[in-house]
Amino acid sequence: MRNLLATTTILASIAFGGAAFAESHAMKNPDVGGAAMFAEKNIIENAVNSADHTTLVAAVKAAGLVETLSGPGPFTVFAPVNAAFAALPAGTVETLLKPENKAMLSKILTCHVVAADVMSDAIQGMIADDNGAHPVPTVGGCTLMAKMDGDMITLTDETGGVATVTIADVKQSNGVIHVIDKVLLPSPDQAKADTMEKSDNPMVGGAAMFASKDIIDNAVNSADHTTLVAAVKAAGLVDTLKGPGPFTVFAPTNAAFAALPDGTVETLLMPENKAMLTKILTSHVVAGKWSANDIVTAAKSSSDGFYHFSAVSGDALSAKVTPSGDVYIFDESGNASKVTIANVNQSNGVIHVIEDVLLPK
Repeated sequence: MRNLLATTTILASIAFGGAAFAESHAMKNPDVGGAAMFAEKNIIENAVNSADHTTLVAAVKAAGLVETLSGPGPFTVFAPVNAAFAALPAGTVETLLKPENKAMLSKILTCHVVAADVMSDAIQGMIADDNGAHPVPTVGGCTLMAKMDGDMITLTDETGGVATVTIADVKQSNGVIHVIDKVLLPSPDQAKADTMEKSDNPMVGGAAMFASKDIIDNAVNSADHTTLVAAVKAAGLVDTLKGPGPFTVFAPTNAAFAALPDGTVETLLMPENKAMLTKILTSHVVAGKWSANDIVTAAKSSSDGFYHFSAVSGDALSAKVTPSGDVYIFDESGNASKVTIANVNQSNGVIHVIEDVLLPK
């Protein structure tokens, strides 16, 4: 539990400039779209019951984001009502829902999502701390500007459009929803560039990954890698992994760290254990940019079916390809971790998501 709280706080400070979270809200959730909202249900399970969000739900399905927004998060979702979508130029929604426009639709929707769980009083506090205007980075790569209009929170998008939070603090099992009255849009030029750029890059942890951004700038947006980001910060490796590289990073998920023996992560994050933490983290980093195809080719051409290479830490790693085509990375102890998401291209290398923490002997 201490690890979860520490991880959540770090992610919130990344997404919202270091402000503290609000205390958990015990009050009953407001109804949305004529339906009760249940704090024990996830964002998708609640949203599908709102009569005011049928267009949003249809868009989320078309963009392939249902599984992501049903996942553990946490997420803050600014949820436009049907009337907000209807106010867009005629034909816009119909065009965005076409399969060939999935990347653009995903870009727009993820510009309504923040990889943190932040209630309205925390947002108001951040606005006050920033003299009336607080930047809010989203998982879609665009930045919203949070302000106050009287006692109402507003969000200004990259086109200058302003949305008002009409229903705040709809608590979910995996985050919070704030209902808004306008669709938030990325800047046209950046949306076009990002859509083209990320078309071949998979999403990770509910966030778009951009090949023009470095390993750190992408990793901080993944809701599945908050523990890894916290560990990288504690080890003082942020500047290194923002450097030119190139690097190949095998990135364990939060679940991978959670599977370690109780107390392991908390112990490693202590300042006195920085050297050991650095050793473990750099055993997940290889110099050079190794695509999944490069690894597969090297492993299949080796005499023993393994490709053996050294991590930045100096520890040995080995890669093996199963008959079904799955790639496994073995650490020095012989533990194998499956690559679950491959070829997440970065400006300074590539990330391959893995399901276990690699450990040196």
